[in-house]
Amino acid sequence: MKSAALGFRAHSGWTAVVALAVVQGAPSVLARQRLHLVETFAYEFRQPFHTAEKMPLEEAHAFISRIEAEAQRLARRAITELKESLRTQGYELNRCGLVLASGRTLPPLPQILASHALIHTADGELFRRAILYASSGLASTTAKERDLLTETSRALRLKPNDLTRRIAALGRPLGPPWSQDQKFASLVAWLALASRPAPVTHAAKLKG
Repeated sequence: MKSAALGFRAHSGWTAVVALAVVQGAPSVLARQRLHLVETFAYEFRQPFHTAEKMPLEEAHAFISRIEAEAQRLARRAITELKESLRTQGYELNRCGLVLASGRTLPPLPQILASHALIHTADGELFRRAILYASSGLASTTAKERDLLTETSRALRLKPNDLTRRIAALGRPLGPPWSQDQKFASLVAWLALASRPAPVTHAAKLKG
């Protein structure tokens, strides 16, 4: 079977995901989705650290852990369904790519909840971490958003402008949505297919 990869560009509570394969040297979109990573798509759950800010510390930790476990479960279910769907198309899903933010290391929870800037960062990191955890068993590649185009250009030996045009053209036959979310998800999926990533078994849990 031909190899396929998933690319993710995550936000608080949801992620864009694109399934990509390379067919005769050219990328091909096999699937695209907007995946919710919380059962109830409301601010309270999409911004768990903002919600936890108003809770006692023990309650805050339990709430955040619950939302992260929920996100892991929903991401794992979606990945499993995509893997089965792609197999029926003749593709083996064995890689994934994830677009990172700054990659900043977060302090323990009390320090996060004391800083509004860290709360914003932590909300996004929770859902990215959940995706990596759910992707256990797939060879995983990550790239910081600011470096994604450069890294993919280097890996594919394409000029950045050429790569940008090819990714834009990739979405034209599909129609909307083909925003920056889908473009970046496609880029990181293509990077994953071109890389030799190490399998990810799990992602680090939040420090208490």
